[in-house]
Amino acid sequence: MKGTGPVAIALLLTAVACGGDDSSGAGTTTTTAPDIDPSRFSATIDNPYLPMRAGMRWVYETRTDEGVERAVVEVTTDTREVMGVTCVVVKDHDTLDGELTEETFDWFAQDDEGNVWYFGEDTREFEDGVAVNAKGAWEAGIDGARPGIVMPTDPQVGDEYRQEFAEGVAEDEAEVLQLDDTATVPVGRFDHVLRTEDRNPLEPGQVEHKYYAEGVGLVLTVKTEGDGQGDRAELVERTAP
Repeated sequence: MKGTGPVAIALLLTAVACGGDDSSGAGTTTTTAPDIDPSRFSATIDNPYLPMRAGMRWVYETRTDEGVERAVVEVTTDTREVMGVTCVVVKDHDTLDGELTEETFDWFAQDDEGNVWYFGEDTREFEDGVAVNAKGAWEAGIDGARPGIVMPTDPQVGDEYRQEFAEGVAEDEAEVLQLDDTATVPVGRFDHVLRTEDRNPLEPGQVEHKYYAEGVGLVLTVKTEGDGQGDRAELVERTAP
């Protein structure tokens, strides 16, 4: 949200675009589920730090002790309606040394303030080419799950926001650490980069720093604490139609 400075996770969850109810008449800061107003959301996502136009494609590679992880993320032409909101469908295809490990379809929309919201995902993990589970799948509005903000319209250092909430399934949170960082990855060097710290209460001790470049999106993820500490998921290819 524009010009808010440090913002509590709860406040971002009840942003003005949601039309959250507050009997006192003041801006609500409760942690109740946001009251989503579909008329204030769009499948056009042009937030400079997380643009999503059909045909955009990012490829990330991580060299781990187990091998090379490769994630191909592509904005499809498909949409999905969640809580009455038309969401963009983004496909994420993950492999380890060429073998499929996970495939996910994520659902995003942007509110009329420019915040990008996450409305859920359909995900499958694979072993030997066979889907073995749907761990982590959730949909806002079902079984108490709530949408969250994955990218504010005007991020400021100290902003905190819940990216998703399905209790016991998906509870990612983020905090803005820096607005003028630098990231160097195989596709090039990026300046004036937004850096966030991402945590998941369901995985205590696991911390990632994510780097976003204006007009490009996510360019680098570094595991700073926990399993795989030091692993870097670097942008190695990019398509921007």
